[in-house]
Amino acid sequence: MGSGERLRQARENAGLSLAAMAQRTHYSKPYLSQLETGRRTLQPEHVTAYSRALGVPLAVLYGPSLEPLRVAHEWLVADTPAQVHAAAGRRVGVSLAEEMERRVIELRHLDDTIGGGDLYPIVERELAAAEDLVAHASYAEPIGRRLLTVVGELAQLAGWVSSDAGRYAEAEYTYLNGVSAAQDAGDRALAGQLLSSLSYQLANVGNPADAALLARSAVKGATGASPKAHALLLERVAWASAKARDDDATRRALDDVDDTYESRSDSAPEPEWTYWLDRSEIDVMAGRCLIEIGQPARAEPLISAAVAGYAPDHAREKALYRTWIAEAWAKSGELDAARAALATARKDATAVNSMRLQVRIAAVETMIERLTVSR
Repeated sequence: MGSGERLRQARENAGLSLAAMAQRTHYSKPYLSQLETGRRTLQPEHVTAYSRALGVPLAVLYGPSLEPLRVAHEWLVADTPAQVHAAAGRRVGVSLAEEMERRVIELRHLDDTIGGGDLYPIVERELAAAEDLVAHASYAEPIGRRLLTVVGELAQLAGWVSSDAGRYAEAEYTYLNGVSAAQDAGDRALAGQLLSSLSYQLANVGNPADAALLARSAVKGATGASPKAHALLLERVAWASAKARDDDATRRALDDVDDTYESRSDSAPEPEWTYWLDRSEIDVMAGRCLIEIGQPARAEPLISAAVAGYAPDHAREKALYRTWIAEAWAKSGELDAARAALATARKDATAVNSMRLQVRIAAVETMIERLTVSR
């Protein structure tokens, strides 16, 4: 049963019409109908409104497909460890540092299944609390370095979800603040990750030439980076170079990504923020770059094979990558295949609150329409 159906069933079990529910929730009757039928994406505040109006526990109303959003909702309504500690006024010790590090990991993995529009307020609040703790709490120097690393990692995630939500200026400011925290913590690889994340945004919505320069600077500055971290930074060089239409630099960077990734070793520790980088992700990036430099036929098989292995709950990535499959088909002259791929991407996107995804779908749709008219 879908989540919208659960809301409808709970309302009907309570003997309420849509009109009566509209009076209790202050949402309009057509709006509620769209939520219950799945024509509008369900958000945590909608489920909360039904819970309060019907006296039904949240757990009853949430379906399995919204499990990540339920987790996000619980994060929103609970105090952060930093806030709890500030209220108690204790000296920061190892246990709090460990708990904050664990929460960064949990938030980072939530980004796999939740769009930036939903995750943004949670990460922003967590980052603000961590920054306040670093500024005002007392702690020993080793604990301080760990806390600064937490701030840097939260800043990277906050910048990422801000960008996904279309808040580009805020993302840039957050990334740069995170660089300062990472530098103070002595974590040059993390500083490189923050700068290369900013270069990725610039490549997409700014000046690709500036993005390529920034990405190369991030690689050079991240001395001592592990193989996977280094490969991730090189991927951003490849993407910015491709967006800047520098074919040779793109190919060199992609070769460097392959070589660096293959040099990894089980005995060499990797930062947790590289957990998602694997062969499939590298193939997707290679395919995207090939499309940008005019080789769409080579790109489609790479991306399609990677998408086929994605878990169903990774809806945003699946939808995003299918838009590149659609673009590859369109630029190869296969417009029917392009329309079919984009239709699947649009279907996947209905459950994701991501401005980046919506902008991307609209751009590919416009491109397909333009190519159709020109034939």
